[in-house]
Amino acid sequence: MASPLLDYLGLAPRRATASAEPVSAAADEPGDYGATVAALHADEPEVGPLRAAENKRLARIKIFGATGSILLLIGSLGTGDKLPVSQNPVAGMRVLSLPSRMYATALTLSISGTLILVVAWLLIGRFAVGRLSVEVFHGKTPARRMTRRQADHTLLLWITPIIFAPPLLSKDVYSYLAQSAIAYIGKDPYTVSPLKGLPPGTPLYELAGSVPNIWKDTPAPYGPLFLWLGEHITAITGDNITVATFLHRILALAGVAMIVWALPRLARRCGVSPIAALWLGAMNPLVILHLVGGIHNESLMLGMMLVGLELGLAAVDATSRLSRPGSRWLPSAAGWLLIAGAAVIAMSSMIKATSIIALGFLGIALARRWGATLPALRHAPVREWWDRSRDSAVALLRSASLMGAIAVVVIVGICLGTGLGFGWTGTLSTGDIVRSWMSMPTALSVGAGRGGVWLGLGDHTQAILSIVRPLAQLIAGVYIIRWLLATLAGRIHPIGALGISMATIVLFSPFTQAWYLLWAVIPLAAWASDRWFRLGAIASSALIATVVMPTSSNTTGIVVAQALLAAIMTAAVLTALFFEERPKWLPSLRRREPSR
Repeated sequence: MASPLLDYLGLAPRRATASAEPVSAAADEPGDYGATVAALHADEPEVGPLRAAENKRLARIKIFGATGSILLLIGSLGTGDKLPVSQNPVAGMRVLSLPSRMYATALTLSISGTLILVVAWLLIGRFAVGRLSVEVFHGKTPARRMTRRQADHTLLLWITPIIFAPPLLSKDVYSYLAQSAIAYIGKDPYTVSPLKGLPPGTPLYELAGSVPNIWKDTPAPYGPLFLWLGEHITAITGDNITVATFLHRILALAGVAMIVWALPRLARRCGVSPIAALWLGAMNPLVILHLVGGIHNESLMLGMMLVGLELGLAAVDATSRLSRPGSRWLPSAAGWLLIAGAAVIAMSSMIKATSIIALGFLGIALARRWGATLPALRHAPVREWWDRSRDSAVALLRSASLMGAIAVVVIVGICLGTGLGFGWTGTLSTGDIVRSWMSMPTALSVGAGRGGVWLGLGDHTQAILSIVRPLAQLIAGVYIIRWLLATLAGRIHPIGALGISMATIVLFSPFTQAWYLLWAVIPLAAWASDRWFRLGAIASSALIATVVMPTSSNTTGIVVAQALLAAIMTAAVLTALFFEERPKWLPSLRRREPSR
């Protein structure tokens, strides 16, 4: 086992054979880090705009998707339990409260809207990445693509109805409100839960009433920058839940706007079609349903992370110096751009800490600019290892010192400036109390625990979780180091390596939600153009978007089955009305021209 590992790392000498390379040549070969994963990327050529007939079909698909969003808006007024417990904005209103009195109908409309939105996204994909069974499956470039303006207008049209909808598919926003209110009244949200921080009879106590029961007695797991933004929302809205929820959705929209700004630029930097990246990343139904509809702070985290990467890589790829002429320490314009990019990434980690790993890949890109490479040690005598590694080690140390200094200054400044301190470092594992079926280590542990119960060995699920979860995180850390080394070797672009690392974190995370898939899909959309990645990302996005339904805990199976069947029929009928040709036996609705 040790020999293959050393060979992979590029440290084990290969046995000489008749056809083997000379030792002097093989000594310059590094380990095979990321050679297989690098095949996920290939440059894509630019193509022309759509033809007139294609533009008409595109317009029809845009309206079809907007119809799905409108159905979601109507259905959201009565589905699930996502409306606030108190201050329900539609209660008592004759028209707007009608869906809440017709739950099965509202659920049907919500599921229908989701299905239509997903189908519209798949249909419009032919104008971004091509037809799934032709261009995508065979790895070909489509003959034409929609323009950036058409993509932006489509996304805006589909998002607009969702802006005015109640929270969709999640009640996390009510946790945001309660935790921010705790900070606003001067308590520590990292030690005080909504249940204890906002008890009845205290100011703003109504903000804790809609927090899900599982989170009512847990501290905040979010960064101080996010809670500081929430404090200002509380200062504006007080205990008005409706207005506060809307302002949090504005924050989510700001994150989506940053994604839309940065993603095409990063894709162009990687040689991938910006339209394809926008379609798979920003126009993804998970973005519309969960980041905008669900009002999740991943929107801000991902948006700021991508903006920081674009700024930082723009500086690293620039031909100008990073320091002023004649000075080693004073930054030039490009140097300040690099500092700004690293600072924005560090700020994004103060929304949710996961994005801090992006600094590592920006640091590797900077080290490569300064001459760092993956040291080639295979076949080289041990006495030569330091000589071969010295320049790369120095460049890596300089880059790591700069990235680390920026991160420390930004993070410490935010922690002290917001007055919230460093309590967030002790609450990062708050979500682990949930046994999510989407988490691989959790699902395996729970399955093993259930197997033990069936075999009469007792319930050892928690003991298995306490072993498997840390082991999974250790494995994830090893893989992330692997992707860092692949980036250092120049085999994988930093954007691609970051996306693969995010996918690794999601795969081995002890707690996973549906929208966590976007952590990986959005950055990878700017780099990975391989057919298997795109087919996998498209299928998983569409599947997760439709599997997660807007139901409440007391929704019975028969109601879900009836609503699902009715929703499929509704979506099928609307699809036929939008795209099928008019049968010959159906009378035309057009006015006949008067005969002359």
